Order: sequence, then structure tokens, then C-alpha cells
Amino acid sequence: MTKIRPFSGLRPLPEYAKEIASLPYDVMDTEEARLELAKHPLSFLRVTKSEATMSDCIDPKSPAVYKMARQNLERYVTEKEMKQDSSLCYYIYRQRMEKNIQIGLVAAASVEEYREGIIKKHELTRTDKEQDRVNHIITTMAQTGPVFLTYKNRVSINAYILKLMSEKKPVYDFIADDGVQNTLYVVDQLLEVAELTRLFEEVPAFYIADGHHRCAGAMRVADTLRGKPGEDADEEYEHFLAVIFPDNMMHIMDYNRLVKDLCGMTEAQFLEKLQDKFTVEEVAEGKNPKPKARHTFALYLKGKWYVLKAKAGSFAENDIISSLDVSILQTNVLTPLLEIGDPRTDERINFVGGIRGLSELVKRVDSGEYKLAFAMYPTSMSEVMQVADEGKIMPPKSTWFEPKLRDGMVVHLIGKDEGENAKA
Repeated sequence: MTKIRPFSGLRPLPEYAKEIASLPYDVMDTEEARLELAKHPLSFLRVTKSEATMSDCIDPKSPAVYKMARQNLERYVTEKEMKQDSSLCYYIYRQRMEKNIQIGLVAAASVEEYREGIIKKHELTRTDKEQDRVNHIITTMAQTGPVFLTYKNRVSINAYILKLMSEKKPVYDFIADDGVQNTLYVVDQLLEVAELTRLFEEVPAFYIADGHHRCAGAMRVADTLRGKPGEDADEEYEHFLAVIFPDNMMHIMDYNRLVKDLCGMTEAQFLEKLQDKFTVEEVAEGKNPKPKARHTFALYLKGKWYVLKAKAGSFAENDIISSLDVSILQTNVLTPLLEIGDPRTDERINFVGGIRGLSELVKRVDSGEYKLAFAMYPTSMSEVMQVADEGKIMPPKSTWFEPKLRDGMVVHLIGKDEGENAKA
């Protein structure tokens, strides 16, 4: 049984929503953030990547960067571009990307349920990235980016949320530069809030789709702040900002690989070695090489595409981790042939979300920056949930969810004095 709760969100005034809402901090580097801020000076990247508003030589992990994030967050309030809701609310968040629509609930989820495994994970986290989130949250006293949660679809929840949407007018409804439509509804009536809380109590578990470091960071923040005398487990910092979608609305794209070299092999030698574990077929010019089924990969090498199909015996059918496509590639190609042991730390490998298309792989190989690329078949939502249910961990960079949730749509303030200034 899951427990969510409403909160008084800090959010943009409607006329500023489109300009403030931004892509997440972790899908772009500092230079990309600078370019985005040049186009959209009000972008919430001022808070989530505040180093982009500072000197080029600033260390992104410097205390000054986190202080700047807090100052920039406060500036939205003093400039009357953002304001905190006066009552406890839930928020319905609808996104449309081409034909894909996802409708979720913005809520405060429980740190304790994450600790107990009711909110299930499928990825490992890195201490340095966790610490970055801890520093950001404690300095700003706010959770500025939501954790992307999902659950096994329940008709009763879908029906009630759709009913609320039909009865309410959205507070925001805009199309961002990437073509994604973002729509937000406020649910602030006591009976409606109570009913949503009740309906989600029937959900046995949540699954983290994206935001493992935000979740782990929120738990560490709670552990830190809870140590103060006289404070109890009902504080805002015992909960974290989340957007919760049913699994049947989730859209996972391919998460592709780029590798810098062939470890001394020629192209012909590499293709020959691949045939031990895969069938290898060159793709005819003009034909789409994108993988169309599990255990199928596309390789781009020296201006040509090849389709690789995993042979029987290259993985264990009855083991969820071994049978993941990312595991098959790692176990049979990246580690034994290309000597990439840990893809999280090896500088010879890079990753490209499927939203950029196969043309991005071609461009970066043809430029000479990389030697070869692998296009993947997307991991399925059922695979993600099975891994989490079995308490196992997926290999790094297994999933790329689209559309990305926008930061700055709703902020969860966690301080004792939350809202005193924001409500002004």
C-alpha cells in the first residue's frame, strides 16, 4: 500500500510557465544550458544548473553554485514570477509527444517507503551524484526536479483523474520548443484531494522510472534534517516531489552506445569475432537499420549498417538480467571484445538517447569522434518492473524515457519556513 500526500507547490504564474519550465538538469551539459538560457532567460535552469549563470571557470560542485541556485529560486518569488499555492494540492500533469500521451499525478511521495522498498528501484546510484542532489536540496530547501514514478495501471485511478480533468480548466497548457505539449491542472478541493489519496492507497508499489539519484538524495536529506531535536516524521523533508504515471502510458526509447575504438582490431576482424555470438547481416543502402525486435542490434561501422541477432546460448533465457539486450551487448561484445568493463566509468564509451535518432550516431562516427555505434531495441516497461520486483539491478543506461518531465512546473519546498516568503 502506497501513501502519497498533497503539498503547497511553488509554481510559475501562468504567463511565465512556458518560459520557466525546463528540461531536467541531467539531460544537458553546462554549455548547452548556457545556450538555452540565452534563448530563454527565465528558464528554470537558473536553479537546476545555476553554474550556467556564473563564470565559465566555476566548479559545478562549488558551494557557490548551490547558493546561486537558492538566490535564483528566491528571485522568481521576489520578481513575482512564481508563487506558492495557499492550500494543499495535487496536480495533474499531462504530456503529449506526437501520438504518445501520459497523464500523471504530481504528489509528495514517502521517503520511508523508498527506504522500505515499497518504492522500488532498478538502478544503482553513484555517491557523487547523490551528494550533488543532497547539496542542492539542503541549500535551496527545495526539491526542484520530480522523481518519475510509475505503477501497474488501475482503471479506478485513470477514471477519476480523467473525470477531474473534464471538470477543470488547466492552469498551464503550452507547447515547448521540442514540440511536447505540457498541461497542468490544480486539484485543491478537499474531497477531491482525499479521494486521490484514498485511491492511491490501493496501489501496492511504485517503481522508479527516472530519478534514482533524486530519490536517494531526498532520503539522505531526510536522514540529515531528522537529527534535529523536536522534529518528527511528518515534515515535508520526509517526502519527495514525484510525478506518478500508470505503466500503460509510459514510453521507453532506445538508449544507444558509441565506442571510440576497436581495441587494435581491424573492422574485418571485429565483424568476424561478432559471428561467434551473433548472426551478422549488412543492411542494404536506403533500408532502415533500426532494430525491430528484442535481442536484435544495429551496428554502424565505417559508413555501413549491420543487423546483429543474438544466437542461442549467448544469454540465459530464464534470467531477466542476462536476457536484457543491454546485458547481451555488454556480456558478448563490450566486455570481451572491446574491453569495456564498467560502462559507467569507462571513457571509451558514450550513450545517446533515442530521441536524437540514428542520425546522431552516424554523425558522431563519421566525424571520427567515435569508431562504431550500436543502436538498441528499447527495454520494455514489463522488464523494468520484473527487475525491480526481483530486487535486481539493471545494467547502466538501460532506459531512456520520453517525454522528459519539465523542471519548474511545480516545486516542493521542504523548509520549516516554506511558503512564508513564497506566499507574499
